[in-house]
Amino acid sequence: MAEAIIKSFKSQESWRNWLDKNQDMQEGIWLQVFKVNSGIESIKITEALDEALCFGWIDGQRKSYDDQSYLQKYTPRRAQSIWSKRNIGIVEKLIADGKMMPRGYVEIEKAKTDGRWARAYDSHTTMQDAEDLLQELAKDKEAEAFYQSLSKTNKFTINFRLQTAKKPETRAKRLREILINLQLKKM
Repeated sequence: MAEAIIKSFKSQESWRNWLDKNQDMQEGIWLQVFKVNSGIESIKITEALDEALCFGWIDGQRKSYDDQSYLQKYTPRRAQSIWSKRNIGIVEKLIADGKMMPRGYVEIEKAKTDGRWARAYDSHTTMQDAEDLLQELAKDKEAEAFYQSLSKTNKFTINFRLQTAKKPETRAKRLREILINLQLKKM
């Protein structure tokens, strides 16, 4: 697979036009987004995600590029790519606004058919501690104290692992592993 190229776009419309012509590019693209204080005209990151979702693409890794911009990876959604509840909400609005493209609809239907749509995960801001995790922690005060000392990011990672388990037995196994690590004060 070829390496993803780096491109920048001044507007949402120019990004949408590029996606329309290049939506089958499997390696995706590194989208260069300029910071507001750079003074350089650039698409906003929220606009970029909206358009990507319209074409069945998804955002990925973000990394700094220089003092005026950063790079955001966009690629066509992979076959087993999980959905976030946030992106489902965005997609529903894009559909209501008449912006969704055929490729985007295809990805939505695949996710609804194979269950990924129903298993969408919560975002950092809306993720709640899993009830089964809290029940188990209540039985072990040291593990519970260690869990409560963790950063919001670490707690999200733990709850994400539980929330994205496809099968009950997978979730139970992950919960056991998480509890052991919390008892050992390991993350």
